[in-house]
Amino acid sequence: MLVSILLFIVPVTSTNNPDLVLNFKGETIATINKEAFSSPLVEIPLINEELYNQFLTKLNQQVHHPPTNAIINEKNEIIPGKDGYQLDRQKFTQEFINYFFNDEPLTIEIPITQVHQRVDAELLSDIRVKQIGSYVTYYNNRHSERSNNIVLATEAINNHVIFQGETFSFNEVVGKRTKEKGYLPAPIIIKGELYEGVGGGICQVSSTLFNAVDNAGVKIIQRYSHSRNVNYVPSGRDATVSWYGPDFTFKNVYNQPILIRAKADKGKVYIGIYSSDAINFKQN
Repeated sequence: MLVSILLFIVPVTSTNNPDLVLNFKGETIATINKEAFSSPLVEIPLINEELYNQFLTKLNQQVHHPPTNAIINEKNEIIPGKDGYQLDRQKFTQEFINYFFNDEPLTIEIPITQVHQRVDAELLSDIRVKQIGSYVTYYNNRHSERSNNIVLATEAINNHVIFQGETFSFNEVVGKRTKEKGYLPAPIIIKGELYEGVGGGICQVSSTLFNAVDNAGVKIIQRYSHSRNVNYVPSGRDATVSWYGPDFTFKNVYNQPILIRAKADKGKVYIGIYSSDAINFKQN
């Protein structure tokens, strides 16, 4: 059941102004009145554009259903994605204007428009056939907190597709490392010293990814090394990341999308970079 829209756009019904009833999938989610959107300083009916745009944003938040991308599961099977939908602002505005400038009640079935999945099964099937780069690192899985963080970050980048000309950002894709997402305190390096920090260990994932994509010959945009050597990659081959600090980014300069396959299990981080047979690439 959808919650009611913000109170400032659900005014008390006026006897002079009929209501607009909003239905979505057979349920009434709001009843509004034109007084909520009228500019009070003019005598002729005029829509307050700022209030109306705020209303559209809130309405879209209620009806929006994001698409899901196709993925490859642990059995190497492709699981199809699903298209989503969002508010069709143009169609809704046409209906709203018809209501606003007429003194008759109106019921609207909220119009939606399809939002296509970014990566469908057909594309995924095409770009998983040719490995263009890979790298493996190892960790002590007896360190449960650090292992937990490595697994979460690896899952976050797994199945990610970078289209032609796109730039991948580790921080953007993985997101903020928080306790709410399941990340745990583990050792991190700050200015050459070891400290405890939520998300400690994920730099092994970003470093493994760096070596995999560098092996694939992509264009490295941004990479920083730790202030001291780490034991999971050779000296100078690491990529430190921090939500409020360094990021690791690279650009797909090839003629085809590239796919990240990543897995952390039993003390091993494996990352492979894949694409289609039609890719023109130069491996390092």
